[in-house]
Amino acid sequence: MKARKCWVLAAALFSGAGCSGGGESPDQGAAPGEESPASIDLRSFRLGSIAAFAEMVGAGVKKLALSAPMEAEEVTALLEQAEVFAREQGVELYLEEDFLVTDLFSAELTEGKQVLLIYRGSTAEEYLQLKAEKRALESRGEYEGEARLGVARRFGALLSYTDEKIQSLLEGRE
Repeated sequence: MKARKCWVLAAALFSGAGCSGGGESPDQGAAPGEESPASIDLRSFRLGSIAAFAEMVGAGVKKLALSAPMEAEEVTALLEQAEVFAREQGVELYLEEDFLVTDLFSAELTEGKQVLLIYRGSTAEEYLQLKAEKRALESRGEYEGEARLGVARRFGALLSYTDEKIQSLLEGRE
């Protein structure tokens, strides 16, 4: 049982819950001799990821964390428990139905999906302001070059990514 708990925690921390690309899902194979992660239900997996990110934001390790992109029905099914985890860690959730797409992540990851933003304080307002700035740049035909990279870098900073991680994502190495 201990190995299974370790796998769940590792999966929560390094999965696609951060929107960084598909990541491993709980239905992929386990290492030889370990219990198959397919026995973990997706709802519990998603909630474990949310709980881990809520703890990281609550502890000040991350300014903003993201749930995995999910269908609306999936969010509805786990939102009540996610809110419990958020309260326990002193963080808040924001249901994003129109995710800020930048050059950090493929637009296809979140297209038609919802994402829970996990944050404290004014971080949601910072996110929404950045999203508004991107829209303004687009409407003026200025969302290109350095302006476009600047939006992506600021979003990466909100996610508490290092400059190296942001650059790696921008170069498509992730």
